[in-house]
Amino acid sequence: MKARLLAGAVVLIALVFAVPPSRAESQAEIDAFVKKAEATVDTFAADPHVLQQFRALAPKAKGVLIIPTNVKGGFILGGSGGHGVMLARDPATGSWSYPAFYVLGSVTLGLQIGGEVSEIVMLLMSQSGVDALLSGSLKLGADVSVAAGPVGAGGKAQTADVLAWARSKGAYAGLNLEGAVVETKDSWNTTYYDKPGIRPLEILVNRTVKNPGADALRNAVGKFAGTN
Repeated sequence: MKARLLAGAVVLIALVFAVPPSRAESQAEIDAFVKKAEATVDTFAADPHVLQQFRALAPKAKGVLIIPTNVKGGFILGGSGGHGVMLARDPATGSWSYPAFYVLGSVTLGLQIGGEVSEIVMLLMSQSGVDALLSGSLKLGADVSVAAGPVGAGGKAQTADVLAWARSKGAYAGLNLEGAVVETKDSWNTTYYDKPGIRPLEILVNRTVKNPGADALRNAVGKFAGTN
């Protein structure tokens, strides 16, 4: 039984991180995804029910990772996954970078029935959290500390590199992503900036590339997280 579950976990991880080439390389689809990320930011910023702690901490964040659609579900073997965009704040000017694309995936074992779709916003509260994402691949809780939004998280939230909130069916809550893996989506970065081999460091820190299609997203992040 254990072997079957392990095999299933491997398959699920592969499915979470795999996207058919025709979809991954579609400029139109990536443009639409950036618009979805913008809509998620606008939803979090405008909804009066967003947690006060989120509003207070967003201006202090050094980066933000937005996952417009995170799908979670399964029976016995559960998992979740979704694509996301990361923007980093320039420490000197406070301006926000153009987005780099990532993918989030996790696997959990246990009795799980049904599924859930949610929007996720992660605030990167430390420079080490930003640097870890620049490396291309990391495991939350191992390479960087992660905590659910401060409500109910106690002292851990005060020192965590990453704080995560989720919105599902109109309700907001802190989100525990301990053990989730985040990796760069290199094919999307290449397509979006029309530059083969482009790395997150070039996009988020050196800022050697631009895509005006993301200006609205950058402005939306600046409105809720501030520009300094």
